[in-house]
Amino acid sequence: MTIWVPEDDGHADLGAHDSFARGAPYNTFERLRREAPCHWSEFDQGEGYWSITRHADIDRMIRDTETFSSAQGIRMEDQTHEEYMARRTFQETDGTDHRKVRMKVARAFSPGVVAGFEEQIRDLCHPILDAALAQGEFCATHAIARELPMRMLGQILGVPDEDLGWLVDKGDALMANTDPDFTDHVADRMETDAYRLMPFNSPAGAELYEYARDLMEKKNARGDTDGILHLILQPDENGETISETEFRNFFCLLVAAGNDTTRYSIAAGIQALARQPGLLEQMQAGDVWGTAPDEIVRWASPATYFRRTATKDVEVHGQQIKAGDKVLYWFCSANRDDAMFADPYKLDLARKPNRQLGFGQGGPHVCLGMHLARLEIRVLFQELVKRIKAVELTGPEAFVRSNFVGGIKRLPVRVTLN
Repeated sequence: MTIWVPEDDGHADLGAHDSFARGAPYNTFERLRREAPCHWSEFDQGEGYWSITRHADIDRMIRDTETFSSAQGIRMEDQTHEEYMARRTFQETDGTDHRKVRMKVARAFSPGVVAGFEEQIRDLCHPILDAALAQGEFCATHAIARELPMRMLGQILGVPDEDLGWLVDKGDALMANTDPDFTDHVADRMETDAYRLMPFNSPAGAELYEYARDLMEKKNARGDTDGILHLILQPDENGETISETEFRNFFCLLVAAGNDTTRYSIAAGIQALARQPGLLEQMQAGDVWGTAPDEIVRWASPATYFRRTATKDVEVHGQQIKAGDKVLYWFCSANRDDAMFADPYKLDLARKPNRQLGFGQGGPHVCLGMHLARLEIRVLFQELVKRIKAVELTGPEAFVRSNFVGGIKRLPVRVTLN
C-alpha cells in the first residue's frame, strides 16, 4: 500500500541515503513491522546491521543499556576504536561515563529552567514571523523553522548573533554530512579519511573545534562564567574535568543537535498545516497546546534512528543477534506503528497518550533538550497561527538526503494573512 513515498516499493535499502531523499520509506517500514520486525541487512560500506522497527520492541530495548550499548557509536557506519574515542560525545557512552557528563548540564535543561524561557522565545518569534510573513511566499524551513532554534541556540551558548548562521551551517555539515546541499565533503560519495578523527568524519568538525576554543578563551578573558559551556567544564565530585576533546565534541553536539530536532519538527508541522484541512483552525481554537508539540515531533521524527551495539548474544523475534552486532532502532518507524498509534499517518494534535519516540524516551539517553524543543514548537505555532488564515504549498518539498537526520530542507509556501 502506498502511504507516503510512491517510489518506495516496500523493499528500500535502509542503508542508502538516497532511500530517504524523498522522505522516509514508510512502505518499507510497514512491511518490516509486519513481516520481519528484527531484520538483518547487509551494508555495502561496512558490517551489516539489524533493524528494529516496532514501537514496543524499541521501547523495551532502549532501556536495556547493558545488552544494547551506545559505547561504540550511534550511527551505522563502522569506526575504529581510535576514531570512536576521538569523536565520541556523552551520547555515545553508557553508565557512569554518561551520567557524569549529563548531570553537569541537566539542570540547565530542566523543566523549571526551560519554562523561564517562554517569554524570551516568544520575543524571538516576533521578528522572525514579521520578516517571513511579509514576503507572502517563502521557504518555511529557511525563513521560520531554521531561525528560531538558531537564535535560541545563540542565547544558550552565549555567542554573537553574527556568528549564528555560520554555526548552524557547520552543524548541518556535521549532521547531514551525506547531503550535497549541506557539505562539499559528502560522506558516502568521496574519501573523507583525512577527517576520520573529527565528529561525523567531517571537516566542519575541525572548524567548530577551532571556534569553540576561541570562544572559551574570549569568555575566560571577560570573566564570563554563565551558561552551559561553563557548566560542562566544572570539576565533578571527584575533582575530574572533561578533556579538551570531550568539550569540543560536546560543543559540536550542541550546535548540531540543538538545532535539527526543533527545526525539522517546525517544518513538518507547517507542512501538515498546508496539507491537512482543519489543523489551522484547531490550533487557533487553542485547546491543543498541551499535546500538540509531542504530536508534531512524532509526525516529523527528525531523529530517524540511533544505533546500539549488542554486548552479548540475544534472541529477538527468533533472530540470533550476536555480541558485537549493530542494532538500529528506527524511531521513524516506531512513530508510525499502528499497534501504538491510531491512524498514525494523520497528525492528531489532541493525541493522548502519545508515546512518541522522537526524543528517545524510555532510556537514559533521552534527549536532554526535549523540554526546550517542546516549548519552542508550542510558542512558534501559537504565534504563527495568530497571524494567518491559510497556508499552502507552492511546490514540492525537498528532504534531507540522510537516513540519520529526517527533515524537510526546502518547504515553499504561500500564506494568507489575517
